[in-house]
Amino acid sequence: MGLHYYGYPKCTTCKKAEKWLKENEIPYEASNIAEQPPSEQALKEIITSSQLPLKKFFNTSGMKYRELGLKDKLATMSEDEQIKLLASDGMLIKRPLVTDGKTTTVGFNEETFAETWKA
Repeated sequence: MGLHYYGYPKCTTCKKAEKWLKENEIPYEASNIAEQPPSEQALKEIITSSQLPLKKFFNTSGMKYRELGLKDKLATMSEDEQIKLLASDGMLIKRPLVTDGKTTTVGFNEETFAETWKA
């Protein structure tokens, strides 16, 4: 699997991440996270291989997150329920989400991208 980038076209952070990938000539396949969020199965694999805590995958500053009152609800939900929720609405997922199937970055930090994606 090559690099897969899940972003949102109107997201400033996503634009910076895409610009970085292009400037560093790193090939990737892109998906609009709002229109094509990763499936439940894909998310399970991404989360497991990332070794990041599940809560890192939630866009805690997003409107949808606040509308649904997830700050209080997540603690009482099972991991499967949380993953199902993420897969149901890409706007709940912290973006950009970049993965190669083994490694994953969530959000954009230039230093992290350089360490993770620069060969």
